[in-house]
Parts: sequence; C-alpha cells; structure tokens
Amino acid sequence: MSVSVAAEWSVLHNRFYRKQEIYTMCWQRVDLSRHKVACAYFGGPIAIIRDDSKIVQLRAESARPKLLIFSSSGVLLSSIVWDRPGGRLIALGWTSKEILLCVMQDGNIFQYNTQGKLLEQQISLGKECWEQGVVDCVIWGTGLVCLTEANQLFCVPDLTSPQPLKLADPNLEEPPHCFAVIEPQFTLSGHLEVLLAVGDSVLMVDADSVQDQAVSIGPVQKMAVSPNGNFLACFTHDGRLLVVSTDFSKNLSEFNTESALPPDQLLWCGLDSVLLYWEETLLMVGPYGDFVKYPYEEPIVLIPECDGVRILSNSYMEFLQRVPDSTVSIFSIGSTSPAAMLYDALDHFDKRSAKADENIRLMSTSLPEAVESCIDAAGHEFDLSLQCTLLRAAAYGRAFCSHFPRDCFREMCKALRVLNEVRKSDIGIPLSIQQYKVLTVEELIARIMKAFRHLLALQISGYLGLSKEPVLIHWACSKITAASAVPDEILLDMLIEKLKLCPGISYAAVAAHAYQDGRGKLAALLLDFEPRSAEQVPLLTSMGEDERALVKAIESGDTDLVYFTIFHIWHQKSALEFFQMMQAKPLARDLFTAYARQNEPELLKSFYLSVGQPQGAAEIFLKESWEQAQNAGARQGSPLQGPRLKLIDQAQELYAQTKDHNFEAKSAEEHAKLLRAQQELEASTGQPIFIDSSVSDTIRTCIVLGNSRAAQKIRTDFKVPDKRFYWLKVFALANAKNWDALEKFSKERKSPIGYKPFVEACIDEGENQEALKYIVKLSDPHDRAEAYARVGMVKEAAEAASQAKDGELLGRLKLTFGQNTAAAALFDTLRDRLSLQGGS
Repeated sequence: MSVSVAAEWSVLHNRFYRKQEIYTMCWQRVDLSRHKVACAYFGGPIAIIRDDSKIVQLRAESARPKLLIFSSSGVLLSSIVWDRPGGRLIALGWTSKEILLCVMQDGNIFQYNTQGKLLEQQISLGKECWEQGVVDCVIWGTGLVCLTEANQLFCVPDLTSPQPLKLADPNLEEPPHCFAVIEPQFTLSGHLEVLLAVGDSVLMVDADSVQDQAVSIGPVQKMAVSPNGNFLACFTHDGRLLVVSTDFSKNLSEFNTESALPPDQLLWCGLDSVLLYWEETLLMVGPYGDFVKYPYEEPIVLIPECDGVRILSNSYMEFLQRVPDSTVSIFSIGSTSPAAMLYDALDHFDKRSAKADENIRLMSTSLPEAVESCIDAAGHEFDLSLQCTLLRAAAYGRAFCSHFPRDCFREMCKALRVLNEVRKSDIGIPLSIQQYKVLTVEELIARIMKAFRHLLALQISGYLGLSKEPVLIHWACSKITAASAVPDEILLDMLIEKLKLCPGISYAAVAAHAYQDGRGKLAALLLDFEPRSAEQVPLLTSMGEDERALVKAIESGDTDLVYFTIFHIWHQKSALEFFQMMQAKPLARDLFTAYARQNEPELLKSFYLSVGQPQGAAEIFLKESWEQAQNAGARQGSPLQGPRLKLIDQAQELYAQTKDHNFEAKSAEEHAKLLRAQQELEASTGQPIFIDSSVSDTIRTCIVLGNSRAAQKIRTDFKVPDKRFYWLKVFALANAKNWDALEKFSKERKSPIGYKPFVEACIDEGENQEALKYIVKLSDPHDRAEAYARVGMVKEAAEAASQAKDGELLGRLKLTFGQNTAAAALFDTLRDRLSLQGGS
C-alpha cells in the first residue's frame, strides 16, 4: 500500500507534491473556457457567468446571460438572470465572508450571497471612477483594487466598511502590463500597496506616493504575491519566471519556461512552488529550478488555498498540495522512520505476524513520536480507508505508550468526522485539515447555515460541544422568511418546539427578524418567551410597543433599562401622552422626575401642571429662584431681582391653587414681600447688603445703619413680636456702639424683655460701665449677682447673692473669682452665715 501511495507523488528537489481528485463535478455541459469564473477560498462556492468578451456559440442557451452559483462539487445553488446596469461586468470575486462581488465598468459593485440574493448594500467607487471606467480589478478576501481607463487606481481596503479611496497617481500614459496587490496585513505601513509593471521596471503605489523600484527585470507580463506577502513571482516577456522579495532587494530564483506566451494563470502553491497554466499545460516550478508538468485536455481554473491549490476543470475538482512531512515519513519509499515502522507493524498485526511485536520493540523510545505522526497524517488524508488505517496504527501504537495524551487522538477523530461529512458531494466543502484549522469550526458552521443545512450544522455543534443557539436562531429566521403563508399561531408552535431544545436561547433575536419581515404579531408572541428584559425591552420599543416595554422594564428592576425606555417614549410620544404614561407608573414617574429635576426643569414643570400637581411646579420655581440668588451677577444690584420675584410669585400662585398648601403659599408671598422690601432698602441706602437676609437680619441691619423708621416699617409689615424686636434692637444698638440711643431706648417704656439683654449686650461689646446702668435695674438678685460677677465687682455681687439667700449661687460666684482669695473668703463667710441662718 505504501508504494502505491508514494508512487503518485511528484518530486521537486527534496519536496514531494501530490494531486488528488476530490470530486467528479455534478454539473452538466459547463465549459469554463466560455465563462468568467470566481471560486471562493476554503472550499467555497463557484460563480460563473458567460464571458461577453469571447465569441462563443450559444447552442441552446438563452441569449440573456445567467449568473450561476455552484458548490465546489458542482451542485447548483442559485441561478440569476444577469440584467445589472453599469456596462460590462469587469470582474467576479468572493470575499472572506463568502459574499460574491460583481464589479461593473462604471465602478458600481453588486453583492450577492451564496443563494444568489442581491444584498441591499451597493458599493460605488465614486464619480471619478464612473467617468473614467473600470478596465481591470483584483479582489481578495477583505478588499479590492480597480484600474481605470485613465490608468488611475481606486480601492476599497476594507469591505466590511466600504470607503472608496483613490491611490496616488502613477502618471502613466499607457496601461501597465499587469498589476498585483500586497494586502495591508503584509506591508510594513499597514496600508494597501499595489505593484504596477511598467516598462522594464515595477512601480509601488499606495495612497500617498508612487515609488519606482528601479529594477530591470521586465517587461513583466504576470505577477503573483506569495501567501505570506514576502515574495513575488514574475513572468517576463522573454519567458523567464523570477521569484524576488516584494521589496525587490533579493532575487531568489530564476527559471526559463521557454514560452513566448505569458501564462493564462500564475499563482503560488503554498510557499514552496509556483504554478503557471497555459492551455493544456500546468507547470509547477520549485525553488531550485525543478519542475513538474501536468497535462490537461480541459480548461482549468486554479484556486489558491492556504496549504495548496484547488484545480477546477469541466469534469473534476482536484487538490494539489505539498505532501505533509508526517505523510512523507510514513509512505516515502524505503522509509525507516518510527511512523513507517508503526504503520508496518499494524499490517503485520492484521496478518497475525510476530514481526508486529518486533517492530514495536525496536522503536519503543520513539513510539509516541510515531503515534503522533500517524494521527497527523490521518488528518491530511481525503481517502476514508486510509484515514481509518492510519488511525488504527496510531491506536495500536498508543496501547504501548503509557503517557501519550488521549486528547490528541480524540480531537483528530472529531475533526475528521466533521470534515468527511462536509466533503460529501451534496454538501461540497472540500476542506483540508489545515484549512479547517485556519477557517475555524465556528466559521464553518456559519457557512453551513448559510447554505440552509441547519440539521448538519446542529449536529456538528452538538458533536463538538458548541452552542446550538446560533444554528437554531438562523433556522428560525429562515423558517419565518420561507413560511410567509403560515398563520402566526401555527408557525409559533413550530418554532417553539425546536427553540426550546436550547435553554436560554435568545427569542428576542428571532422576534426581531419576524418584525423586520413584517410579522409584528408573531414577534410579539415570541417575545413572551424571552426571559431577559435587556433583550426584550429594546425590541418592544422598536416595534412601537411602548406601554408593554415600560412595564417589562419596570418589572426587571433595572433602572438603566427603565431610563432607556423612558427616553425612547419621550422622543416618540406627544408631551401629553408621555406625561400620562409616566403618571400611571410610579417607579417610572419617580425616575423621570429625578432626571428632569436636574436636567429638564421646564419639562418637569409641564409634567406637574399636566398631571394636576401644581405644588411640584411651584417647588421648581422656588429652586430656580434660589439658583438665581447664587448667581454672582444677580447679587450685584437690586434691579436684577425682578426675574426672581416673578418666579416666587408664580410659585405662590401655584401653591394657592390647593388648600393643602396654604402654608407654602403664605410663605412664598412673605418671601416675595420681604425681597421687595429689601430691594427698596438697597435702592434707598445704596448698599447691597439686604437681599436674601432674614427679617430679623434686615431689622438689625436697618438699626445699625440708624434707619429706625425702616426697621419699624419692617417690624410692622411682618408683624414682628415686641419681645423679638426688643432683642434685635438692643443687640443692634450695642453692636453699633450707640450707647446713648440704647439708654434712651431703655427709658422709652418698660422693657418687655427686662434689662438682662441690655446688660448682656453691653458686656458682649466690652462696655462694663454701660452695663452698670442696667444691672441696677435687674429685679432678680440672682441675675444681678451674676451680672456684677461678670463685670468683676465682688462686693456688689456678694451683696446681691446674700439677698438671694442661695448657697449654690455663692458657690458658683466663688469659682468665678477663684484667683481672688479675698473674694473667695468673702463668699465662704456669706455661705457659712447662710448655713447658720438655715440651721437656726
């Protein structure tokens, strides 16, 4: 068996290559030579359309061209009658997301999915490109570059956010012989670079500059950049194949093809060889000048992959790749590697030969390496029987390894089961193990879903332990679109039956699709099954179900979600509808008022007035009045108080509308009245010291300024009690040091507060002599004794204390004169005398 496997390989120096047939194409009567062909990477679909630049016999075909999309095995996926405007179709190409780009002569780009559906997003390269007309285009996984008839370059570096960009002007009078693209991920600058073959040299063009590489290798008629972006294969006019570094600093190899005609296709097979295709001949050239020729009677299309090249012909799909090292170690003729010995040991084991044990013993130390090689080689095989044989060899060897990791074998088995399933001709995704790893299983499942193979995608997800949610959601959305005639209730039961298989699935995502498809009732029914309010509420708002969205948001207890709903309703509803909705939901109302109080006071006023709560609006007016009071500009003069008075008056009117707020209404009225009085006082005195002071402070300030009439008016207007007025005037006169006025005031009539405040006011101002005038008027001996003590008069204090006949008072006074021994003795004597009188 090993000899037959290796016999099919081709040798380039010390490297082996093999070409395997993957499919016999399922299509009928397809001639690639008569069509433009675009093949997606990673075993993706094939798009073909009749090439209108070639004279062909229509046979029985319609005169109107059709864009056909096939799987890699030739199964027809979609057929589209081609009637796009925009002139000739210049290029077809697939993106890394399996979106088919159709580049038109006028610079417009149409996008189709694998099912032939025209996507809504249309890309235009702009007016200038439209005026010049596109003549050539290069499309790669994430972008494209177009060359116009005016020899200008336009590009879209990132197709996920298509922003057309004009590159620097190369100033060419004639079209370049050819051009190639170095993708942004392979350049030092991180920006797209285009190589133009002009004359004998090559120009490097990017968005900002044009650089002549100053090389004399041309004219170059074909160019191809290596998969890693480091090397450039060039076919010159004299039939040479040159491989140079992309910065043209190194010339790595040269090969004479002895062909005067340039190849129809030039591309890399991995990083070790270059493929050139002429009609009926495929030439593979290695790095050391070795070559292999493959004859072809049918036209072929070469499709580069990360680990080789797929070869598409009218009848077959083949895969040309470098033979993996693990496979070489097992199947190369005469190999004595541990892996080859293990494979041979399995053969002897199957024949019940004792040599199997001999082989195992010979490689006991290298057995883990042999097992690993067999597992790896199995992964690289497309043939099922060979996969099984290699895995059996690995399993046989693993039985003699005590510490070989089990995961390696198990993961390879899983990967091969998935790969074998998707490689079947009805699926038509011929991935190699390396492509599978690069693509990732998640992307593979996504591609299977796009092909509407949901059962297979679900089975793969379950088998690999991945979430089934993306598959079920995609299936449900597809079902909704396809079952447009099915009643909502019946379709709902069909969807729920499947969706409930995945606990925690996002019903909101399916509901969103239903709503976009115009099935609002179905969307509402699906949302009843969504347990996560954060997904439920936004969709309800987008559907116009504002009331329901607000209820769900409140039930969630998430204030952020409630605010989100409030803001949405605020901008969608009329003010009256919005206010009514807020008033009906206490939590929403409280959150709204808290926000509006800080950010939208005018709106909050309107809300309170609309819902019959004038006191709420009044509070906002008072708050605004207070905020104006804090404004430094508003405090600079009385004339600026007008707006504040208006606000306070409005608050008073609102409070007065309800009997329950009579106190607040009266307070607001008194506040405005005081502010007006203070405004008049500031105007008359010319001193900005009255505004926003209290009634007491206003009276005190008037007295200090000697304006007794104004003080008396404030007293009368605001009904200040006599006792309070007396207190204010006594301390104000004392503070003003107007002792004559204070004495006169004390004699006007009997003081309603007594004369103790007079004494305290004088003492506080340090005027003990003035205090004596009023101490004698104190009727209470306790007060008189303490007052004399405060002014330092020991004898008088002692006499007053003795009149009071209070031993405790005498004790306190003794402490007051603690440093004065004579005073202390006097108070002791009086206390002793008082004690004797009490005892007798």
